Amino acid sequence: MSADAPVLSLAWPATLADGPVKLRPIRRSDQKRWLALREANQEWLAPWDATSPANGEQKPPSFGAYVRQSLHQAREGQSLPWMIEYDGELAGQLNVGGIARGAVQSGTIGYWVGRDFAGLGITPTAVALAFDHAVSAGGLHRLEVAIRPENSRSLRVVEKLGFREEGLRPRYLHVDGQWRDHRIFALTCEEVPEGLLRRWHDANGTNSD
Repeated sequence: MSADAPVLSLAWPATLADGPVKLRPIRRSDQKRWLALREANQEWLAPWDATSPANGEQKPPSFGAYVRQSLHQAREGQSLPWMIEYDGELAGQLNVGGIARGAVQSGTIGYWVGRDFAGLGITPTAVALAFDHAVSAGGLHRLEVAIRPENSRSLRVVEKLGFREEGLRPRYLHVDGQWRDHRIFALTCEEVPEGLLRRWHDANGTNSD
């Protein structure tokens, strides 16, 4: 057993909540609601969805296979795959992926919500919950978010939470059919000793207690 194993066992599975916003593990029974949410928001999400450079040669996995792969990666300590709920309704997804251990102790946060849930403070709350858990229970030191320069809504999320911009990665990810530039934002645990959720509540004028 690796030295990281006790930390990983604390990080997953986990359900996190703040007011009406909840992060909980993805599960196979989400299929119907997940497919309906994705279909209703296809045009809304398409410009920001990761794609394969294989020009459609590879079929996407079934939802069941996707869930199995996600949960396997979670058990292996490679990711933290959550569904986002708002007042009990499925609103989107958030994943802490690309988790690296050893001397790095870092990960990458990715997220999406449906159009009807945008602008309600759901995404900043979900990101703050995930960050604090990944640091406290998961033992991570640094988390980053990669955002296309055109994605003004996602840029507002990291701005609200006080993420620090680190620079531009040209042609970093294959998104919406092409290799796209991404701006990189990050935080280390030392930058938010009080916790990111506390910072978000303080900036938003709410009380997290």
